[in-house]
Amino acid sequence: MTGKPRAFSGIQPTGGIHIGNYLGAIRNWVLQQDQYDNIFSIVDLHAMTLPYDASELRSRTIEVASALLAAGIDPQRSILFVQSDVREHTELCWILGTLATFGELRRMTQFKEKSKGSERVGAGLFFYPVLQAADIILYDAAVVPVGEDQKQHIELTRDLALRFNNTFGETFVVPEPDIKPAGARIMSLADPTKKMSKSDPDPDSRIELRDPPDEIRRKVRRAVTDSGAEVRFDEERKPAISNLLTIYSLFADVSIPELERRYAGKGYSEFKRDLAEVIITGLQPIQQRLDELAANPGIVIRTLQAGAARARALASAKMAVVRERCGLGLPPLD
Repeated sequence: MTGKPRAFSGIQPTGGIHIGNYLGAIRNWVLQQDQYDNIFSIVDLHAMTLPYDASELRSRTIEVASALLAAGIDPQRSILFVQSDVREHTELCWILGTLATFGELRRMTQFKEKSKGSERVGAGLFFYPVLQAADIILYDAAVVPVGEDQKQHIELTRDLALRFNNTFGETFVVPEPDIKPAGARIMSLADPTKKMSKSDPDPDSRIELRDPPDEIRRKVRRAVTDSGAEVRFDEERKPAISNLLTIYSLFADVSIPELERRYAGKGYSEFKRDLAEVIITGLQPIQQRLDELAANPGIVIRTLQAGAARARALASAKMAVVRERCGLGLPPLD
């Protein structure tokens, strides 16, 4: 690693990667590789907080790792590993859990939304933000690229880092969230009031990285639009077309005002036809690399193993300091 600020990013292996994941997070991670010392983790322990199929977890982990590599994550410049391969994450999670309060965790918006007030929800979902905090501060990450919906979790992470430092002495870097203004929230093609999600039961609500060209054309053609026919960005009055403009802008690297000028006086049909082709072109090199990795799965596994070794070296050194500060373990013999 270099003297650049360190950034930590995590992604759950909970299903197919779609363009919302790519434009909202992965694309930015690829672009920031020269800006930060990056640590990218496939957070499989987080995927256990809701019911899941154990037989699919490993295959989805490899699927997500393949998508990251195909999109441009370079293991020579960044660390890429699987969270559960570095056990210091769970050890630090427990230590931070002794500092977190019930009230803080109960107020987490995502917990309230996913638990829906049920007392039968797993405690892992309740404790999820503490593990997330451990993921980040274990590596002294100064920056955490996240969407707006994760900002509350980063605030808790900062609070726990400060609380530990105040209790046991300066130990952890207090991270800052890095929320990108464009593309942070790509919305559903079926309902522009909802974030594009792999958990949405409607497969037409999202475009997945592996979707073939004809499937992309069909999904874009069926994407909901707003009343009227003007291609104009207005998130309040025209949320659907605004979402499509954002997708077009990010894939084509063309500003939204330029797109508005380009499609002035033209209808949604022509705009959506062109949008589909822009997405197809943008995904083509990623899909080609995904096919190459699928034919050679050992590349992905060896990359993750090497990344875990590098991550463990950092994590074990940090936890040695944490244990000493907390008074854990036996004292050295004279």
